[in-house]
Amino acid sequence: MSDQAPLNHPQSKADLFWSFTILALQGFGGVLAVVQRELVEKKRWMSREQFIEDWAVAQILPGPNVINLSLMIGGRYFGLAGAMAGVAGMLTAPLVVVLLLAAAFGGVSDAAWAQGALRGMGAVSAGLIAATGLKMISALRANPMGMPVCMGLAVASFIGVGVLRWPLAYVLLGTGLVACSWAYAQLAKQALAGKRP
Repeated sequence: MSDQAPLNHPQSKADLFWSFTILALQGFGGVLAVVQRELVEKKRWMSREQFIEDWAVAQILPGPNVINLSLMIGGRYFGLAGAMAGVAGMLTAPLVVVLLLAAAFGGVSDAAWAQGALRGMGAVSAGLIAATGLKMISALRANPMGMPVCMGLAVASFIGVGVLRWPLAYVLLGTGLVACSWAYAQLAKQALAGKRP
């Protein structure tokens, strides 16, 4: 579907609740891929660019990213009641599933097959996150910072967290300040160029 097609929106708080419930139940091991596919490609509640912007905000806020995103989307369409419906959808069914799995897994958690299954799911989760990141790179073409700067910041963040093992808060502050400053400068330059006769 074309990114130029008109966007949809949740029809009601119940639609929001059930949509996030279904989304949450699909998110085993790596919810980013599922969230992007459901909200951008299937439901079309947001464009890729909006998703990237909202996901970036959700990541730097305290708490789980997808919970923050559900709060933001629910609040955007239905205010506080929508935010609560989104969060309830993200938490209710998964909480029941996790409690049932914890009860069932408690007796077999030391078994070799159970440990192997957990390690295997870790690899699957990493693959899902990497694939979603690669799929969303094309949305950065329209970013005012420019693709080379975006890629440079992504590489710097990866090196800081993944290679040098710096605390995430320091990396976010460092690369975030650089990104915000550069974006502000580029947007100011575009606004100035737009005002020229």
